[in-house]
Amino acid sequence: MLAALFVSFLGAIFARFLVSRTFPHGGWIAALLPAGLFVFFLTQGAALGETPVITETLNWVPALGILLSLRLDGFALLFVLLITGIGTLVTIYAGAYFSHSPREEGARFLSLILLFMTAMLGTVLSDNLIVMFVFWEATSLLSFMLIGFNSSRPQARKAALQSLVVTGGGGLALFGGILLIGIALGTYSLSEVALRAPELLASPLAIPAMILIMLGAFTKSAQFPFHFWLPQAMEAPAPASAFLHSATMVKLGVYLLARFDLIFEGVPAFNTTLVTIGCLTMLLAAVRALSTDGFKDVLAHSTVGSLGVLVMLIGLDGDYSVTALIAFIIAHALYKAALFFCAGTTIHAVGESRLSRIGGLARRLPVTTVAAGMAAISMAGLPPTLGFITKEYLFESQLNASSGWVIVAVAVLVNAVFAAIAGVAAIRPYYLGKTRSEIKHPETPGLYLGPLVLGGLGFMFGLAPDFLVRGLIQPANDVLVGHTVDLSFSLWHGFTPMLALSATVVAFAGGLIAYWHRIHYALSLNKRLARVLGDFGFNALFAATLRLAERCTRLLQNGDQHRYSSTVAAAVLLIIGYGVLASGTHPVFTLDGGRFDMPSAVVLLLMCVGAIAATRTPSLLRAMIAVGVVGFGSALIFLLNGAPDVALTQFSVEVLLVLILVALLLRVPERAASTRQPGEKRFDIVLAVGFAIVVFVALAATITLPLDSTISDFYAATSYLQAHGRNVVNVVLVDYRAIDTLGEVIVVAFAAMSVWGLLRALPRRRTTP
Repeated sequence: MLAALFVSFLGAIFARFLVSRTFPHGGWIAALLPAGLFVFFLTQGAALGETPVITETLNWVPALGILLSLRLDGFALLFVLLITGIGTLVTIYAGAYFSHSPREEGARFLSLILLFMTAMLGTVLSDNLIVMFVFWEATSLLSFMLIGFNSSRPQARKAALQSLVVTGGGGLALFGGILLIGIALGTYSLSEVALRAPELLASPLAIPAMILIMLGAFTKSAQFPFHFWLPQAMEAPAPASAFLHSATMVKLGVYLLARFDLIFEGVPAFNTTLVTIGCLTMLLAAVRALSTDGFKDVLAHSTVGSLGVLVMLIGLDGDYSVTALIAFIIAHALYKAALFFCAGTTIHAVGESRLSRIGGLARRLPVTTVAAGMAAISMAGLPPTLGFITKEYLFESQLNASSGWVIVAVAVLVNAVFAAIAGVAAIRPYYLGKTRSEIKHPETPGLYLGPLVLGGLGFMFGLAPDFLVRGLIQPANDVLVGHTVDLSFSLWHGFTPMLALSATVVAFAGGLIAYWHRIHYALSLNKRLARVLGDFGFNALFAATLRLAERCTRLLQNGDQHRYSSTVAAAVLLIIGYGVLASGTHPVFTLDGGRFDMPSAVVLLLMCVGAIAATRTPSLLRAMIAVGVVGFGSALIFLLNGAPDVALTQFSVEVLLVLILVALLLRVPERAASTRQPGEKRFDIVLAVGFAIVVFVALAATITLPLDSTISDFYAATSYLQAHGRNVVNVVLVDYRAIDTLGEVIVVAFAAMSVWGLLRALPRRRTTP
């Protein structure tokens, strides 16, 4: 599996160069990578019959205890086959979709799609939570790049930023939860966390970790109140919508919650929260879908509602809910990806995305029409499709759960809206009305292969579900339930309450289709409802954050260097002064055993004269000389106290400083006008005196304390043995504090380049001969 991930990553990188050279047929060639991975994981899945789990481990960061450990079980197998299988069809579709675009654009998109597939595979296969988080964040970053692929469109840039802010923020919450689990148990292995679930729940960190993990999952899977970002993400090209926002990425939150279900099932609030959030998301998505006119937007809102269904199923008790969850993941991926394919082909063909302006395309897009009809039948939950079987399991899980009839009523209502959306998506664009626009891009085999295959699989798995049950659903069900449950899928179970509820859904859906225009028109007029249920809250919060940042910038970054320095000095003075007062101790000064050093006293006196002169002279040249006296005096103090190497360094720095200041004086006026008011100058004096007193007190108190030579003795003893250097100071800077020194050098280099740039922008001062 490690080799498969590595091959997937390299293949995604090289795909850009390969596709650009085989354009416009590069999609078919690039699809060999996900197709090969699909076959590989299919063979690995066959080996799961002998052993329930396949693991591989690589010691990645041993100092932090982070292992690149991968785990393939029944539930992970379900996701990797969906990722690689649908990824194959998406790659073929993307190649055909961008066949009329510049070759570099198509090659870049295919490379991003394959990189995203790699990140998805890494997320669902990772057994180490830290490694999983790395791949998790990679999916968010790649999703940002795919949503904003058409970067010339402001809407695309806004949607990409919105998705990154929401999912990235959720990722930080998830990381916090992972760290809390690691602190509580001392391990980041998901398998070990599951085995030690009682120990985790006994920890006071369990509840905070659970909340943070749920936040991460809710943002990724667009659950209330983070439901708004997914419909906005429809600015992405159709292949990305079919892959990221219907079949794979948005289900990562569901995947994570399902993994932690057995771990947190002992916390009653966990299941209650999932059921509540799932139902709210379903209802909000249903209302938004009824008020939306965009082809992809309608499908996106229904996807948000479907994700709510999945989250609700995780929260329900009973084994039937797990079976319904797994079956619905598969059925939804098949029909929703197919419908996004069809929507993309239709919009691409006529250049119009609003359903009210698309119609009568059945003769001009015949294969797409058939594929959309097949996918819509499965989405509506009609026989003989997998969607029908899934819907019956959905209702059975709700009837057997302890949540009550309210959940059943919500599910019936929302599923009726989904079925109506399926009918509108399959009928309105192809059989009703007429599109006046010419077909700009006719359907090609690359465009209709994906929806035909996925729509056909929905029918095949409905008519013959045994292969799917034995190969995917049963192994995944055993992993999530924790024990083996005998499953039996069939189209006919007799006249049951579930069949009655399915018939009720179809009847309601028929009424919604009949009055679709009236309902849509009434809801679309309510702009306030659209704002409340949409991204109004996010936009308001984002705008408020920007306003706060602007005000802080105007207050703190006002361009006055005196104020910057005064603020820093005052803050240091207050912090040190408060620390001294709060400690309740008073420094004791003593001169016992001290001696009067006449050379040092003379040098210090000269330094004081230089410091006073620098503050009094209006000439920049004289001030430079006076400051130089202070610097060279410091070097003499080092030299008189037995530190010739430090003194030499100080001499070098002062010489360099004098040269830089002389160069500066050639660019700026020699005399600078005073910019400080009398009151500001008095404040500067008080601040300077106070700072000097604090520094004096600190230094005087320090020399009276007993010297702890532990660190200096360590450096003296090890500098030659370990770093092979006899100069201890040099060894400390270059070896023991190498990264710190490198950072200081970089800062100085950046500052020098900035000063150089500013000096170049100034006109040279003319001197009088």
